[in-house]
Amino acid sequence: MYYGNIKTFDIANGEGVRTTLFVSGCRNHCKNCFQPQTWDFNYGKPFTEETIRYILDSLKPSYVVGITLLGGEPFEPENQRELVKLCKKVKSEYPNKTIWAFTGYILDQDILEYGRKHCEVTDELLSYIDVLVDGPFIQEQKNLMLAFRGSENQRVIDLQKSLKEKEVILYLE
Repeated sequence: MYYGNIKTFDIANGEGVRTTLFVSGCRNHCKNCFQPQTWDFNYGKPFTEETIRYILDSLKPSYVVGITLLGGEPFEPENQRELVKLCKKVKSEYPNKTIWAFTGYILDQDILEYGRKHCEVTDELLSYIDVLVDGPFIQEQKNLMLAFRGSENQRVIDLQKSLKEKEVILYLE
């Protein structure tokens, strides 16, 4: 897996101060994507053990509340296979830090069991994510007043409650 950027002390991609990882690779190709360079799976730098250590170290301060995964597309199967290892380490070292993820795919159509982006590690990866922002960016539904999303079709989901209840439960309306 490759990544395009890591932002520490980010306040734009989830609640509180966060570390944000922008993974590379995306097959969605949303019209007017804010970073189409990340569609390329080889964009940026290789994701290594040193990268994981850097991210884990960035989460040490008590004022950093968690990590956010975006892209590119975290739920491309190639990326899931690497991100599950990172998320497992984050939850092991920092069980009280939150994990947010942004995806252009739709949770109940594309990611859950039998979805086109479900693979052998998806269920484990989902078990670590607290909040999932799902849905493709749709230019015609763009709304700059929405928190943590760019278009009205996108949802901010309380993922752990949703998995437990087996229905989508919104974190934010």
